[in-house]
Amino acid sequence: MNKFFINKQSGIRPNVTSSVGQLLLGLFVVLMGLLTGPSAAAKATTQTYTQPLQNTTMSLSGQAVETSSDFIKVDYWQMKHATLNLNYQVSQLADRQLSDITVSVNGTKFYSFRPVAKSGLQTKQVTIPLRLLRGSNSLKISGQILTRDGKHDYRLAQTPANWLTVDARSNVNCEYTVKQPNANVNSFYDHFSGPDTIVNRQSAIEVPAQASNAELTASMASLAGEARVITTEAQQIPVTTMADRTAQRADYQVVVATYDHLPARFKRHVSAQSVTNQAVIKRYDAQGKHYLIVTAPTGALLIKAGRYVANAELMRETAYPSETVRSDSQTFTSSLNYDDHYQLTTTSDRLVGANHQERRYFVSLPVDRNNADGSTIKVALRYAKNVDFRSALATVYINDTAIGSHKLTARRANNDAFAVKLPKGMALGNSFTVRIALDLPIQTAANSTNTQTPWASIEPASTANIRSAPGNDLLFSNYPNLFLQNSTYDHLAVVRPKILTLADYRTLSSLFNLIGNYAQSNQGQITFYQDQPSQRVLAHDNVIALGTPRQNSFIRTLNDKLYFQFDAAGTRLVSNEKLSIEPRYGATLGTAQLLRSPYNAKKGLLVITGATPDDAARAAEQISNQKNMAQYPGDAVVVDRDNDHRGYRFKKNKLIDTQVNLRQRVHRNQQLLVYLGIALGTIVILLIAILMLLNKHGVLHRSRRGKPHA
Repeated sequence: MNKFFINKQSGIRPNVTSSVGQLLLGLFVVLMGLLTGPSAAAKATTQTYTQPLQNTTMSLSGQAVETSSDFIKVDYWQMKHATLNLNYQVSQLADRQLSDITVSVNGTKFYSFRPVAKSGLQTKQVTIPLRLLRGSNSLKISGQILTRDGKHDYRLAQTPANWLTVDARSNVNCEYTVKQPNANVNSFYDHFSGPDTIVNRQSAIEVPAQASNAELTASMASLAGEARVITTEAQQIPVTTMADRTAQRADYQVVVATYDHLPARFKRHVSAQSVTNQAVIKRYDAQGKHYLIVTAPTGALLIKAGRYVANAELMRETAYPSETVRSDSQTFTSSLNYDDHYQLTTTSDRLVGANHQERRYFVSLPVDRNNADGSTIKVALRYAKNVDFRSALATVYINDTAIGSHKLTARRANNDAFAVKLPKGMALGNSFTVRIALDLPIQTAANSTNTQTPWASIEPASTANIRSAPGNDLLFSNYPNLFLQNSTYDHLAVVRPKILTLADYRTLSSLFNLIGNYAQSNQGQITFYQDQPSQRVLAHDNVIALGTPRQNSFIRTLNDKLYFQFDAAGTRLVSNEKLSIEPRYGATLGTAQLLRSPYNAKKGLLVITGATPDDAARAAEQISNQKNMAQYPGDAVVVDRDNDHRGYRFKKNKLIDTQVNLRQRVHRNQQLLVYLGIALGTIVILLIAILMLLNKHGVLHRSRRGKPHA
C-alpha cells in the first residue's frame, strides 16, 4: 500500500510536512557544519611536530660511540607515527661490514643498521615504536665504528679514525591528532602552553585596545608565567589587543580585562554578581575557539588573577570550569631551594659495554648568579671487576673540557667515589653540562661475551656542588639576569607610551617572553607607568622604557644619556663615534640600549626605542630569546628595516657594583692572603731572631763603639 494513504490499523496518516521538515533540518545541520566545521575538521586531521635532537653538531670518537637526547610527547597528542630522522657521517675508513649503529628509546633497543658504503652526510629514517613512548623520552644512539686497512682488521685498535658525527639537523618527527580540551581550566592550560600550539601561532593573550596599567601588569605576569614552562624558543606567545585579527584567529585565547572593559560577548558568561570582591577565571568555548576569561572588578584583583595564571602548579591543579581569586588567595609559586648542591641523577645510571662509555648531565644555576671558585663535582660509582684495571679510568668534563680523572681499582669496584675541583676562574655561565666518561677496557676479545661484558653505574650520590655569586656585568651578556633576583623579576618599573600601538604590544611581548623564560617565580613586582616615575622609584627600581621619543616623554628626557641619540625633532638617530648614520637611514633604525641608570649608579636602565614604534619593536625582537642574546655581548643594539643588526660596547667599566667585585676577588684569594700573612709573619720572626742573636754576641755593641764621635 502506498505510504501516503491512511494507515487503517492506526487510523493515522503519516505526516508529509514532518518528513520534509526533518529533511530541511538535516540540510541545515549539514550547512552549519560546512560553515563552522573547518576549524574542528582541521583539528581532527593529522598534524606534525618536529623536535631537533640537539642544538649543535656532535662528533663522537672511539670504537664504541654513544650520544643521547630527549624529546617529548604531549599528553593531548593521539599519536599516529614517530620517526627519527638521523643525519650522520662516519669515518671514511670505517668498515661497513663491521660497524653498526643502534637506536634505543627509554632504555629499550629497537633498531640496528650498518652505515651505507659511501662518504659524506648520510640520512636514515627510523620508525619509533609508539609503545615505547612516554611523556618525556630519552633517545640513545650507540654503536661501534671499526676500521679496516686492506686485509688488516683494526677492530681492537682505538684511534682518532674511529668516529661518528651526528648532525644538528637530526630530529624526531611526530604525527598525531589533537584530543580536544574539555571544559576545565587545566585542560585549556595544557593546550595553550603546548609546544605545537605555540609553534603554529595558536596561542594569544588579549587585552583591551588601550589597556590600563593594571591590565598590562596582569597580562605580562601571565605571559611571564607561560614563558617559564614553554619549551619553544623561536616562537613566542604574543600579548595584543582583542581587535587584533591575528590573535582572533588563534584557537586558544586568554582574555585579560577588568570587568568594565570586558566585551559584552564575554560578560554573558561572567555575571556582575560573580565578580563582587573577587576575580574570576572562566573557561568558555565558541565557534571552534577556546577562551580563558580572566577578569575582576578592580586592577589589584586582576593583577592577583594574573599571578594565578602565571602559576603553572595552580593552573594544572584547577580541574574545574572556573576559579575565583580573592585578595587573600595564595597565588605565589613555590620557592626555589638553592643551596649550591645539585644531584646529577635520581636513579642509578647503568652503562654496559667495553671501552669508552659516558653520560651527560645538565646543571642550571639560578639565572641571577654565576659560578664562583671553589666548586667541585662528586661522583659515586659501582663497576664490574672484569675490566683491565691497568688502564680503567673515570674522567669528568665540564662543557667538554676535562677537569679531572680517577683511576678505577678492583678493591673499590662495589663502592667507589671521588671528587674533582673546577679550575679557578672557569666560567660556567648559568647552565653547563657535566659529562662523566668511563673507560672500561678488557684484556682480550675472548672476554667480551655477554656474560663478561663490563658495566658501570653512576649512583644518585653523584652531585655538583657549585659555589655561586651574583652576576655583576651591566651588559647584554648579563641580561635579563641583572633585572632578576632570586629567580624572579626584581622591582621592574616599565615606562610605556600613553597611547599604545600594536607595535608597542609586540615590544612588550618580546621583553616579557625572555624575562619570563628566566623567571622561575611569580613573586616579583612589575609596575607600569604612563608618565615619568617618581625619583624614589627611578632610584630604587629596575627601569625599562619603550616607545619613540614622540610617544614617551621619559625617553626624550634621557636623550643626552643615550649611546645612540635622536635629533632635536626625535624622528631619527644621529651619528656617533661608533656608527656614521645617513639622515634618511637614521629614520629607519630601532635600538636597544642598556645604560647605567643616571638615578642610581648601581642599577641598569633599558631603553627600547626607534624612529617609529615598528622600529622599536624590531629592536626588541633582537633581545627576545636566548639565541639572539648570544650575539650581543655589549650594551647597545641597532637594527634597520632590512633586519641588518649590529651590537656595540660603550661602557669602559662594565661592573654594576665595583665593591662586589672587590669582595669576590678577596674571597677568591683569601687562601693566598693567608699564605702571604704566614710568610710575612715568618719573615718578621726571623728578623727579630737575627737581631737578638746579633745583640747577644755583641755585634751591635761593637758596631756602635766603632762609630767615630761627632
